[in-house]
Amino acid sequence: MRKRISAVAMFAAAVSFAGTANAGMDEAKKWVEKEFQPSTLSKEEQLKEMEWFVKAAEPFKGLEINVLSETIPTHTYESETLAKAFAEITGIKVNHQLLGEGEVVQAVQTQMQTNRNLYDGYINDSDLIGTHSRLQSAVNLTDWMAGEGKDVTNPGLDVDDFIGKSFTTGPDGKLWQIPDQQFANLYWFRKDWFDRKDLQEKFKAKYGYDLGVPVNWSAYEDIAEFFTNDVKEIGGVRIYGHMDYGKRAPDLGWRMTDAWLSMAGSTSPGLPNGRPIDEWGIRMEKDSCNPSGASITRGGGTNAPASVFAIAKWDEWLRKYAPPGAADYDFYQSLPALSQGNVAQQIFWYTAFTASMVAPKKDGNNTVDDTGKPLWRMAPSPHGPYWKEGMKLGYQDAGSWTLFRSTPVDRRKAAWLYAQFVISKTVDVKKSHVGLTFIRDSTVNHQSFTDRAANLGGLVEFYRSPDRVNWTPTGINVPDYPKLAQLWWQQIGDVNSGAFTPQQAMDRLASEMDQIMSRMEAADKANKTYGGCGPRLNAEKKAEDWLGAPDGPAAKLANEKEKGQTIAYDELIKRWTKH
Repeated sequence: MRKRISAVAMFAAAVSFAGTANAGMDEAKKWVEKEFQPSTLSKEEQLKEMEWFVKAAEPFKGLEINVLSETIPTHTYESETLAKAFAEITGIKVNHQLLGEGEVVQAVQTQMQTNRNLYDGYINDSDLIGTHSRLQSAVNLTDWMAGEGKDVTNPGLDVDDFIGKSFTTGPDGKLWQIPDQQFANLYWFRKDWFDRKDLQEKFKAKYGYDLGVPVNWSAYEDIAEFFTNDVKEIGGVRIYGHMDYGKRAPDLGWRMTDAWLSMAGSTSPGLPNGRPIDEWGIRMEKDSCNPSGASITRGGGTNAPASVFAIAKWDEWLRKYAPPGAADYDFYQSLPALSQGNVAQQIFWYTAFTASMVAPKKDGNNTVDDTGKPLWRMAPSPHGPYWKEGMKLGYQDAGSWTLFRSTPVDRRKAAWLYAQFVISKTVDVKKSHVGLTFIRDSTVNHQSFTDRAANLGGLVEFYRSPDRVNWTPTGINVPDYPKLAQLWWQQIGDVNSGAFTPQQAMDRLASEMDQIMSRMEAADKANKTYGGCGPRLNAEKKAEDWLGAPDGPAAKLANEKEKGQTIAYDELIKRWTKH
């Protein structure tokens, strides 16, 4: 999978240490006054919540715990500021380490496989919900909060306030993780360029419809072609109609498992994930917890026409419309490239980048004006020709707190206290202003975000709209995320390099996924490794028996280039804000 990392190496890099003395309410008052504003709670309510933390933490005062998350601005704030605050208030020392996403997944997998306590708590993606609920090496939070962890569960936690709780709920209906941060992959575009009358007229004359937010992939492709090959230059700068990344690395696999296939229309209808076929192409019947295959021949959709179309368009657009060198970028390199100001639009843009994209012009961000207002906007992702109403429309990351049974109970309780602290109503509004990764409904509807909305390019409007439910993480059809995710980037990299066609790569990927799930099936049957919810693969049939069937993957369309369709951004915002 990824390069194996030792426990020593994991603890050696990027650790934030927070010590403390005289922990208690005096420190809490200082933090509430100087840092934890604004809040959905009054200062009195904040102090009451902090008093609960002080008392609940009393048995663990002086304990030093270790937690791990990936490196994004939200977690940097937790590591550098909230860990220090928690330590001063509760007396529990926190080493909050930041590593790359691949290393976080590797650490999680290692702890699950070895039952060695590498960390006392993790913020890992809810994409692992199918894994955690099956292997049951993670702690079932529903039972934990009502039982062994009741004495350290904040009575003001308010689980129903979390907008992503459906993402962290297993097929058993239990909560296995709780969100710490969320961000969606949306469409991003240069509104200042799209608003130019001369460009609007030229586009309309060439394509016969208005330049605006693309509703479908055909319109996105037309706009990419237009800016790259017709407009070519704005303000003396060579511009391009598309941005993406293609470096042969684990990031490339997540680029695709992050719902790219579903955006094309490869899934079955259903939220938060398609059933029976999900956005990975894995089939699992609606009344079952047993995945039954990824290949078309087993009723899956990983190598079905819609999925192959999605991969083909990613490769084509990267080659034809993106700036030189984009094929060698990874996830983290694609952001600074976009902020140079030479790209008109991006179909797959993470809202986690918002904080950086509203950085001042003096810091080298060429996508804001002289007053700091964004020249860009975000909008719903356009969908491909196979997409139908009722399908999910894109990906939403939900980095979520996860506890493991292999962690000693005292350390687990202390980590749970820290987890609840950094997602508490006392700190969440301020944390959300720093990282712009909303997890609470009360936070996104706070007046301070109404006041700030005009400077955030549509982020607040999106998260207040009913549309937000159409962007969801990987779901419960995926039985073992770490084992299966490692297969994706190598196959997709072979498309980018030209070694395989999209069809060949997806055929090979589907076959390898089925092989791995076959081994999971054997283990589950032998000793219930996956709690009886491991794969049970369908017998293979001819592909044509599945393609086009009512509950099967869609058959290939005679014409995958539908007519382009756009919507005016102002009309979109009206639709969002009327709710």
